Amino acid sequence: MQMMLDALWRALADCLRVRVMAWSLFPLLLLAVMAALFGMFWWDASVGTVQSWLERASWLQSLWSWMGTATAAASAVAAAVTVVLLVSPVMIMIALAVVSVVMTPQMVELVAARRFAHLQRKHGAGWVGSAWWALCATALALLALLLSLPLWLVPPFVLVLPPLIGGWLTYRLMTFDALAEHASKTERQAILHTHRYRLMLMGVVCGYIGAAPSLVWASGVVFAAAFWVLIPLAVWMYALVLAFASLWFAHYTLAALHSLRAAQERAPE
Repeated sequence: MQMMLDALWRALADCLRVRVMAWSLFPLLLLAVMAALFGMFWWDASVGTVQSWLERASWLQSLWSWMGTATAAASAVAAAVTVVLLVSPVMIMIALAVVSVVMTPQMVELVAARRFAHLQRKHGAGWVGSAWWALCATALALLALLLSLPLWLVPPFVLVLPPLIGGWLTYRLMTFDALAEHASKTERQAILHTHRYRLMLMGVVCGYIGAAPSLVWASGVVFAAAFWVLIPLAVWMYALVLAFASLWFAHYTLAALHSLRAAQERAPE
């Protein structure tokens, strides 16, 4: 736990560096492009489909009538919010996968140069291996999201499942890429096994932090007047969370790798 907290405060401090701020613009641009493309080509159709589903739900019609709300207006707002809540986690996961391949190595290099310049690089995985790992992990996470959609209608699950799935994805991607350059395959597997619960906890924490900007994102849809302010703010928050996650895992896993090698050197022949 001490090593995890040490990595935490170091990652927070690194987030203030100019280099990290500059790199955080990459996922910001990626998420903005995905959101723009979705809004341009699929937004109206998605909202219309969800709205038709909502209008066929008799209990919702009764609820809105009881509240004295116009059915069409209430359905339109509820449909827009639902689409945002469903699409946002998918966009975040895609951006996370891209960041793990492109930005994470830069964050790892920053941490390695400042703290672990002496750490031998064993090149346990290359760019292709990292991309394949990211593709497989992202596919599994998206499948889990798809299969869990019916449970999202139950209030407690919608607050638990997306961050947990996102946390698992963060843990799998960030750990692999943070160790790809420095650790051998055997060392990476040893760290994944020994530290898996703490790494998973870190991933879940990042998952919950990453879920917070969704509230800002949804507010930008509900409050149309503030759309152009709240949506970019939410995207920027996503970008900072992704940069922070990369740094936190880099600090932790490289420290774990250093400890593993030190223990192996002290072990008797």
